[in-house]
Amino acid sequence: MKTKTLLFLFLFTTSLFAQKKNEEIASQKLNTTRQITVVTPASYDLPANKNKKYPLLVLLDGDYLLDPFSGMLSYTEYWNDLPEVIIVGINQNKNNERKTDCRIDKETGLPDEFGEKFFDFMVTELMPHIEKKYRISPFKIIAGHDLTAGFMNYFLYKESPLFNAYIALSPELPKEMDVHIPERLADIKTPVYYYLATADGDVAKMQKKIKALDESIKKIANPALKYYFDDIKNATHYSLVTYAIPEALYHIFSSYQPITPIEYQEKIVTLKSGYVDYLAKKYEVIEKDLGVKIPIRINDFRAIEAAILKNGAYEELKGLSSLASKSYPKTTLVEYYNGLYYEKMDETKKAINAYMKGYSLNEVGEYTKEMMLEKADNLK
Repeated sequence: MKTKTLLFLFLFTTSLFAQKKNEEIASQKLNTTRQITVVTPASYDLPANKNKKYPLLVLLDGDYLLDPFSGMLSYTEYWNDLPEVIIVGINQNKNNERKTDCRIDKETGLPDEFGEKFFDFMVTELMPHIEKKYRISPFKIIAGHDLTAGFMNYFLYKESPLFNAYIALSPELPKEMDVHIPERLADIKTPVYYYLATADGDVAKMQKKIKALDESIKKIANPALKYYFDDIKNATHYSLVTYAIPEALYHIFSSYQPITPIEYQEKIVTLKSGYVDYLAKKYEVIEKDLGVKIPIRINDFRAIEAAILKNGAYEELKGLSSLASKSYPKTTLVEYYNGLYYEKMDETKKAINAYMKGYSLNEVGEYTKEMMLEKADNLK
């Protein structure tokens, strides 16, 4: 679990650079107007990002979940630890709308006529509106708390679920849902992330069903399912939300995170070969699973370089140069790895030429022109 410092920090972090605005959607399904709040990332309106698409996070109970989610994402986006995300909060507090939106037929355990209307509103009105107006990537997340956390599971009942990831914060589970969810998660073919949370101070009757659901999901052998269960200590039904949000987001975006010391020690440096392939595949997964395309981080290049040097796999430095040319074309980084390759292969003249060539290229990170000249001078 992340430190308590981080947990409390995001609660008081305001999204100073994100754009937050309220919108109203006239709904024929609900025969009324519904208010949503949309938060776009700081980089959204930059000219350089005019074609960039962002994952979508839809929040039921947006009235009180939007601020803690947006605060956490604002903090992690700043450090490039989690990706930038477009957040849409559905406000459900007016006139007690959340109870009407999530009404269930007690006999069938399925949405009644009011619940069906809200479900249809999300599918046929809200989502088309968001997809038309904002640059949304294919990766979509939905989150809810107690009543809404139970309701959002109905999206899983569909043959082709609308969402790729689900954050269920102490869900209130209707009749038979603890049976139907595992059945759907076992059959699903496309990758799906499912985060489920309760706490030792949660509502007893809800906690019992949540833990039973957890036991059933844990028995599922489906490689497409990315499941995480959180039984939070020293928390209540309400305070668990503040602990669960970072855990849920880090679980869903685990592939996005930079190479960590643990990943380096356990998965990379232990390889006998294929260090460059490991790095390339890491970013291919980010793009494929999350719909996020980003250049390879400089620190991730450095981690792979360290593993290559530690294991004497110098021939892979050439591949690292090729990978650098894709993320940082015409930069010093490309020639740095060319020069390092020739240096380790005892081809000093070629190494000097590569380092000298870097002086005419654009700098990136710590790979400055002065550094390249120094590398060349040290070999003379």
